[in-house]
Amino acid sequence: MELIADILLVSGALGAGVYCFVLARRLARFNDLENGVGGAVAVLSAQVDDLTKTLAAARETASSSTASLDGLTDRAENVAKRLELMVASMHDLPDESEVAPAADETEIAAVFMRRPVEEAMQ
Repeated sequence: MELIADILLVSGALGAGVYCFVLARRLARFNDLENGVGGAVAVLSAQVDDLTKTLAAARETASSSTASLDGLTDRAENVAKRLELMVASMHDLPDESEVAPAADETEIAAVFMRRPVEEAMQ
């Protein structure tokens, strides 16, 4: 009986040893930096760093664009106010027919003639 218990104990220890060996190999492949999850984690970490840098650059560009747009908006609002004032002042001008009476048809328009080159030289 004692012999059977020892055999079972040794076989259980050998089974546990083989099981640990298999688990150790699987864990080594799992953490391999080229093919396993360790490699995937390393690649993802590098991508996160790149995305962080890209995000910081995008934020900087967006803030400068916002400042530029704010300046342009202020300028546009000032121009719009000036245009509104100009349009409002145009309503105060009299009509064209009231300002300039119709021209008489009897008026003679001035005529300018060029002299020939020969006369200009004398």
